[in-house]
Amino acid sequence: MRNFKEKHIAVLGLSTEGRDTVQFLVKRGAVITCCDRRTKNLLGDAYEELSALGVSFQLGENYLHNLNAFGAVVRTPGMLPQTPELLAYTHAGGEITSSTKLFFAECRGRIIGVTGTKGKGTTSTLIARMLEMEGRTVYLGGNVGRPLLSKVDSIQSDDWVVLELSSFQLEDLTQSPHISVVLRTTQEHLANFDTLATNFHSTREAYVEAKKSIVRYQSESDIVVVNGDDPTARLFVQETKANAFYFSKSDTHADAYVADHAVYLRDTESVQRLCDSGTVKILGDHNLENIAAASLAARMAGVSVKSIMDVAIQFPGLEHRLEFVRTVQGVRYINDTFSTVPETTIAAISSFTEPIILIVGGSEKRSDFGQMGHEIAKSRVKVLIVIGDMTQRILTAVDDAGYTGKRIVGLGTMKEIVKRAAREATSGDIVLLSPACASFDMFKNYKVRGEEFKEEVGKITASR
Repeated sequence: MRNFKEKHIAVLGLSTEGRDTVQFLVKRGAVITCCDRRTKNLLGDAYEELSALGVSFQLGENYLHNLNAFGAVVRTPGMLPQTPELLAYTHAGGEITSSTKLFFAECRGRIIGVTGTKGKGTTSTLIARMLEMEGRTVYLGGNVGRPLLSKVDSIQSDDWVVLELSSFQLEDLTQSPHISVVLRTTQEHLANFDTLATNFHSTREAYVEAKKSIVRYQSESDIVVVNGDDPTARLFVQETKANAFYFSKSDTHADAYVADHAVYLRDTESVQRLCDSGTVKILGDHNLENIAAASLAARMAGVSVKSIMDVAIQFPGLEHRLEFVRTVQGVRYINDTFSTVPETTIAAISSFTEPIILIVGGSEKRSDFGQMGHEIAKSRVKVLIVIGDMTQRILTAVDDAGYTGKRIVGLGTMKEIVKRAAREATSGDIVLLSPACASFDMFKNYKVRGEEFKEEVGKITASR
């Protein structure tokens, strides 16, 4: 356990994770300066919460001033490591760490880490619930659940920790989880339009490289669970000494697989049928793939097949991921606002056999909409409502693919969007918000986009 007593430390970025880091370091006797580009007024309750801990502040335009005065700096994952002030600090011999890096160094429990482009939250939560069903003490954290650094002293050696890990949390790690799960890895974080963050990856290769820390420091006694269908995910096996196990939607010889809309787990000499699309609550074959990944990881952690099956069947899914909102006059409304890349929108479209009114579009993430355009053109999308900054690029993609359905553009608020979607829908249709884009052009974040969608859907009357 590292000694932080009386060490002067700067915590950069006062998000939920940053505030949790401050609590941890104050408890360890460190002298903390909280640095954030926001002012006292913009921080609001967070400022009051931290003030009560006896910390100092360095806020506003000069929040990165004179970092050399500190013995260590804790960087928020949203801050670009190549920020000039950070580079100068490192060049002068300063130590830069992160909340995730500190947690790995301090945690006594066994860690399961999950990464990939999409599905991390669902897979992580499934694993945690499977462990809990088996009677284990489990902490769920990372990008899903709560920050865990301030709770690390409560975690015992026989407890389990399940972490959803983004590329930004992984990029500076020098330790890897005991069990790593690598989901399908496509494209993400190649542009940044979040006004409170500066971090992004300059290329897809840099994005993938950042994620490889999840396996790079594993030992021969560790385990990696890999999407066997994804060439990028399979590359991670070359980076680790751990034992590799595979899940698949195409290979029935894999350790866990999806076939005919059902999930199977290979257990010693037998194959167990866990569940199928008719028995689970979450929608889409891509979620069956997430169940396969979670089941394999949980089995590697010693969870019984019965506990795995019970959770797979009972799990209701996470908010904002193909979330059923309500049915009005035979029309089902689905909130998939968490879909911020084309690949997940393709998966969402393929989850339904009914006619779809698809709401798509938003702000830039440097995504390629070509494949999505072809999927929309051959799908049951009968009306396409395109919103936000990416409108023209999406329209070009569907036009190039030969889409013949109705197109609607120019709607500026969620109230207008939902009203128009309801007017276009008839009984038996699906109204699907699955944007394939970030939200920052029209909404504060993807959660606000989803909440506004649900709020407006809640206002629809039977007469519309």
